[in-house]
Amino acid sequence: MSASAHDDAVDPGPEAFRALLHEQRVWDPRRTTLPALDPARVPGRPLPLFRQWFAEAADAGQPEPHAASLATADADGTPDARIVVLHGAEDPGGFSFATHADSRKGRQLGARPYAALCFYWPVLGRQVRVRGPVAAAPHAEALADLHAHSPGALAAALTGRQSESIDSPEALRTAAEAAWTRAQEEPEADAPDWTLYHLAPEEVEFFQGEQSRRHVRVRYTLHADGWARELLWP
Repeated sequence: MSASAHDDAVDPGPEAFRALLHEQRVWDPRRTTLPALDPARVPGRPLPLFRQWFAEAADAGQPEPHAASLATADADGTPDARIVVLHGAEDPGGFSFATHADSRKGRQLGARPYAALCFYWPVLGRQVRVRGPVAAAPHAEALADLHAHSPGALAAALTGRQSESIDSPEALRTAAEAAWTRAQEEPEADAPDWTLYHLAPEEVEFFQGEQSRRHVRVRYTLHADGWARELLWP
């Protein structure tokens, strides 16, 4: 991509950027409500609490509460992160998301099938951190999940080649238009590379922010005899 593509962008420079950065507020009370979290009243398992918090974030108007940062590592242990969309949070599967098996994250999960998710819902000052082993679901399950979403999701899956280099925007436009046409004509079309992954949580942390900075952190850890809970220093 040539430098001219960004000629109209303006870099504020390091000093102006630093000043702008310092102007930003965390949990502005005009937009954020910080509920109390009583550690003594949380459930014995993390998934019911996660679904409760998710529903409360959605009810509070949190944009895209199903978006999460997914962290993986390649074969050499180099970390990577990107935003994915949550497809489910259920027993016994755990937390589900989908991607192409030959994408960068798909290859990383193939080499190191362990990952972490982080959800951030600033409208309530909350975040949830999850980590555990990841396994690919049977293809029939992935396909059923894909077909339950919009035609746009199917078109994106049919376009494929995620994370590969591309020659030009025109090449993407041509491939995407062809995929959209097929998705509309064949709503049950197969996307062989599309993969649904289940992250089985071994550790789940719930963070509730507090204006005094006495944040409440409850961590669930899975052991052979079930889930254990503990409080963490903020």
